[in-house]
Amino acid sequence: MNQPTRRAVNRAIAGILAALAATQTVAAAEDAAGYPSRPITIVVGFPPGGPTDIIARVVATRLAQTWGKPVLVENKPGAGSNIATEQVVRAAPDGYTLLVETIANATNMSVYKKLNYDTRRDLAPIVQFMASPSVLVAGSKVPAKNLDELVALARAQPGKLDYASTGVGGSPHLAGEMLKYRAGIDILHIPYKGASPALNDLLAGNVAMGFMTSLGLGQHIQSGKLRAIAVASPKRLPELPDVPTTAEAGLPDFHVLSWNGLAAPAKTPRPIIDKLNAEVNRILSTPEVRKHLESLGGFPVGGTPEEFAKYVDSEIRTWGAVVKSANFSLD
Repeated sequence: MNQPTRRAVNRAIAGILAALAATQTVAAAEDAAGYPSRPITIVVGFPPGGPTDIIARVVATRLAQTWGKPVLVENKPGAGSNIATEQVVRAAPDGYTLLVETIANATNMSVYKKLNYDTRRDLAPIVQFMASPSVLVAGSKVPAKNLDELVALARAQPGKLDYASTGVGGSPHLAGEMLKYRAGIDILHIPYKGASPALNDLLAGNVAMGFMTSLGLGQHIQSGKLRAIAVASPKRLPELPDVPTTAEAGLPDFHVLSWNGLAAPAKTPRPIIDKLNAEVNRILSTPEVRKHLESLGGFPVGGTPEEFAKYVDSEIRTWGAVVKSANFSLD
């Protein structure tokens, strides 16, 4: 085959590929125009009643009201939300099976030795719902009044002070490991089966400290049963205005936020992603939803799919470094 003929073949192939791409784009746009035409399922990897489940139901209810089609919430707890995630990544990429993606989908990338999915590869971020900053609190029996004193106390008693978490591999556990790494201290991890037993032992003085979400902490801080050391977020919390951020307390860029958002299986058509993104952003901007999220100890985020994807990627890298320094994993 001579050179001109090869060029002609290449041009023909390029033309065919361009035509196929144009056809797929038109088909995707047509699908989005009629979307949704049947019920949508939003899968949550945690039990009913928690903040992740609540925000999923708030969004689902309003999507159903707007579009006139059922939007169902299906709870599939277990394995740090891996069961729910695997269900969604195996689903058809048509916008009818969605996931409430959480910080667990970032931490699990490093915590688990084997995953049947890759968060970056197999999920298409749509929009972030909310973020809820963690607060480093100490029990009433701990004499430290601020972060400097707490770190000094831990350094004076290596391995003696302990911290509570909601379980191995969860964000409170990794936050404690990040504190060990960043502050250069040796503190003992005490895992509990959930937030309630961890908080109860903190209140009873059976464990020295822990990272907890701000929801419901105010009453315990005011009563003196807990002492707020620092808020692990870029800015102070309105409900705890006198508590410094971790940066103000001496640990810059130390952020621990429980977050969640909506994601779809990879290869979901972009017009459907955009349609979901626009509607959820509208929902998050309403005063009643903003107030609801604040009552859960968080704040609405919203934004573009690209912004959410960038944030998820940064969380994967941040917690990957923490897990590597802590040198642990789960099967």
